Amino acid sequence: MTLSVIIITKNEARHIAACLDSVSFADEIIVLDSGSTDATCDIARAKGAKVSVTPDWPGFGPQKNRALDLATGDWVLSIDADERVPPALAESIRQVIAQSENDAYLVARLSSFGGRWIRHSGWWPDHVLRLFRRGAARFTDAAVHEKVVAQTKPAVLSGHLVHYPYADMEAMVTKVNRYSTDAACMMHARGKKTSVAGIVGHAFWTFIRIYFIRRGFLDGKEGLILALTAASGSFFRYSKLYFLGRHPQGRWPDDTSHPSK
Repeated sequence: MTLSVIIITKNEARHIAACLDSVSFADEIIVLDSGSTDATCDIARAKGAKVSVTPDWPGFGPQKNRALDLATGDWVLSIDADERVPPALAESIRQVIAQSENDAYLVARLSSFGGRWIRHSGWWPDHVLRLFRRGAARFTDAAVHEKVVAQTKPAVLSGHLVHYPYADMEAMVTKVNRYSTDAACMMHARGKKTSVAGIVGHAFWTFIRIYFIRRGFLDGKEGLILALTAASGSFFRYSKLYFLGRHPQGRWPDDTSHPSK
């Protein structure tokens, strides 16, 4: 049984080498880039990956399905450039591929934030479906928060992915802004609307859910920052949806009226 690893990238020069090193046990590594302006593609090629570049960005789900369509292995492992496969997880992957008892597997993911491993806040164990027999699963077409949908119930792998989602707060804020825009556009396309009360309510509930229900307070100061940032992301997402409802073209009209003196 052969294994293909698929990774979508854009400007991931900081991460891609370590990511590729962690999956060097695979038979094939596919990197599908969407127009990096840094050395991502050069690094990936130097590491032996098969690199393709797309001229457009259709969203996370469609792009990952494009990468999946390039894979030729019997099994597929989908990871992100900011993730790593530790040796224990690599061994688990080799074992289940050899046994082939299931068609899809969930993997736990341990993420770092601000130099701290986050074990609450809804961040752990954060099971994600990442390993599957080719042809037995595909990604949803969601522009953001895509997921793998398998034809059969997935089993759970032993071991975990290691995840480094943000280099610093600036990177986190940039990602929150981009994701909130994509999510708002996706909701608007489905006909969803909101109000000012809805904006505030969603943000408040997000904080309560992460900090108290998911025990983010046990993650210390980093847990508080995560809960507040998630609430901010919800606030931005629904604020953008609100204004898309008022201005479907996506931009506010020029104000040509002026109050009289």
